[in-house]
Amino acid sequence: MWETFLNAVALMLVLEGMLPFLSPQTWREAFKKMTEINDSQIRFIGLTSMLIGLALLLIVS
Repeated sequence: MWETFLNAVALMLVLEGMLPFLSPQTWREAFKKMTEINDSQIRFIGLTSMLIGLALLLIVS
């Protein structure tokens, strides 16, 4: 189980690192925009992301 978990974390880090590596300026602009939105919008984005991830896990598993 730990191997699967660590594989998932490693894949997440690879995916998260792609945009800053490939296009640092775009990443910087996106990050600046993220700091300007309010907490409820950030929570909605987080919830949506978690639900999509959960749905993908249920579909794949």
